Amino acid sequence: MAQQDGRQARWTKHNTERRAQILDAALAVIGEGSPGEEFHVQQIAARAGLNRTVVYRHFDDRADLDRAIRAHILDDLTSGLIPEVSLDGTVHQIIRRIISSYVDWVVAHPAAHSFASQELHGALEQGTDRIAVAVTEILELAIALLGADLDDDERALVDPLAHGLVGAVFGAVRRWVAREPRAPEAPVLVDLLAQSVWNLLDGHARRLGLTIDPDLPLVDLLPAGVEPDPAAS
Repeated sequence: MAQQDGRQARWTKHNTERRAQILDAALAVIGEGSPGEEFHVQQIAARAGLNRTVVYRHFDDRADLDRAIRAHILDDLTSGLIPEVSLDGTVHQIIRRIISSYVDWVVAHPAAHSFASQELHGALEQGTDRIAVAVTEILELAIALLGADLDDDERALVDPLAHGLVGAVFGAVRRWVAREPRAPEAPVLVDLLAQSVWNLLDGHARRLGLTIDPDLPLVDLLPAGVEPDPAAS
């Protein structure tokens, strides 16, 4: 029985590695093309050094393969973006760092971004949700650290507000990268989006009686005696 379990574990590990090999090859093929350009399973197989039939041993059909590729693109995006969602730095730096990380990824991977965007309610929307959950967490932490007095309705709005902010940024960047010529330049886009996000957050802060200097490190904005959570930075 132990021998059979060991054999099964090795087979599972082999399948997982082979599947990752195929998906990495798919991202390479997509990246070599233009946004919206069609690609074929044979190209992926050749890039992975496999036979086309081997690819379909690991996926039910082309639709299943495409879903897996989009999920792989999403993982690549969020693995680099979520670590940037932290309370480290000034408010302006925090906002700009998050937006810049996303814009930089899109500029570096326009074809992958285009492919992930093709599926309605698909990978990119899931990516928006993942990032929004992380943004919700740091907003709630910042609110607690700053001592803001929110009522139940205002606390309930934090999650939808975070999703709306992230969705607006994703939507603006998606539209920006799809246009030709692509204007303004990426750094200008980042600055304008960061300013838009700050304007909204600042408006809510002032309504709650908080005056926040966005150019001060967040730790300097905390009430006396309050220490930031090291796990949040």
